[in-house]
Amino acid sequence: MAYDVHKVRDHFPGLKRQMGGRDIVFLDNPAGTQVAQSVLDRMTDCMINTNANLGGFFATSVAAGELVAEAREWAADFLNAASNEIIFGQNMTTLTFAMSRSIGRELQAGDEIVLTRADHDGNVAPWLMLAEDLGLTIRWIDLDTKRFELDLSQLDAVLTPRTRLVAVNYANNITGSITDVKAVSDAAHGVGALVYVDAVQYAPHDIIDVQQLGCDFLACSAYKFYGPHYGILWGKADHLERLTAYKVRAASNAIPDKFVTGTTNREELAGIIGALEHFQWVGREFGDTLETPPSGRNERQALLRAGIEVMKVYDHGLAHQLIAGLKQHDGVRIIGIDDLQNFNRRVSTVSFTHDPHRPEDIVRFMAEHGINVWSGHNYALETIDQLGLTPHGGVVRVGPTHYNTHEEIDRFLDCYDRYLQQR
Repeated sequence: MAYDVHKVRDHFPGLKRQMGGRDIVFLDNPAGTQVAQSVLDRMTDCMINTNANLGGFFATSVAAGELVAEAREWAADFLNAASNEIIFGQNMTTLTFAMSRSIGRELQAGDEIVLTRADHDGNVAPWLMLAEDLGLTIRWIDLDTKRFELDLSQLDAVLTPRTRLVAVNYANNITGSITDVKAVSDAAHGVGALVYVDAVQYAPHDIIDVQQLGCDFLACSAYKFYGPHYGILWGKADHLERLTAYKVRAASNAIPDKFVTGTTNREELAGIIGALEHFQWVGREFGDTLETPPSGRNERQALLRAGIEVMKVYDHGLAHQLIAGLKQHDGVRIIGIDDLQNFNRRVSTVSFTHDPHRPEDIVRFMAEHGINVWSGHNYALETIDQLGLTPHGGVVRVGPTHYNTHEEIDRFLDCYDRYLQQR
């Protein structure tokens, strides 16, 4: 079946919101996507039928435990991991702050952590604060400001025998550029360092396979891929077994439960299942449009991956259209790879500047006309600073995804034309 974006949109009740008699255009997706109906259905059912604490002998508690196990199995297929390596928490940032403390117990003054100028602050601040607490040394990998990609040629220079951890993103949430995590992992492991990956921006756009990446930890947040505000952290079992968890004494010492602080938010876990069911549905409906549908270790994983691949193909088409339209205006600067031949090195998140126009003024105008986009640093403080855009007010960030239409991209571009005419 040919990809039918209107059939997809029927699965997202939030897209029916209007302003001034017209549908609102949701292009704010890099900051948080709309929620699929399968998410709402799962969360509602959870609150009705599995609303009990874990560990009881009665049916509701047993069902709640089964839900937690099911959520881990879904997340494990999503990341190609083992279910006992999956930890859930409030979001990627919260999970990273917690895990940084566990990792920090193995570090000592003078040890080194490598960070990048391409990361969201959720994968920077936890390590900076840990370094301040323990007397660690921070080394940096720069962003190549001409190519808008992480300059991995610096790896050999920043890695030393004292390097204990490298924190890196999978996709930059300003430029959209994809990091070669496998190359980083190989280099870091060569000096005995751990690799901690922020995959928040990447997860909605492409298949994640932690086995192929070779990293040690990877975190993402479900509200970036059509689910609720909850996060997923994967860690290699041997690390999770070894590390000390900050927990109450009554909590289990077994993985992954020892890293679960307090009562699990099971309605959020149900929502994560619903979000991954949406990927599966897309794969089942439209997977035959792919030239080579991806395989998987089971049918669920294969369909999940097919859905992600279908979305990626469609998303890239929207991003092509958006970039081509923006480049019709003299002075527009695309902050990312704009060569269509190299789109395999980026996700569909598109940021731009247009001097002397302030990004905040542009997005205010868009909001007044029912088009949701973001401006500013978007928590990529190091990226914006290295690009020299902090005084300018950052960027305008537009994030098309698989429920957006080509007509919505045209509407954004038309609205931008009107903004320029009025200025």
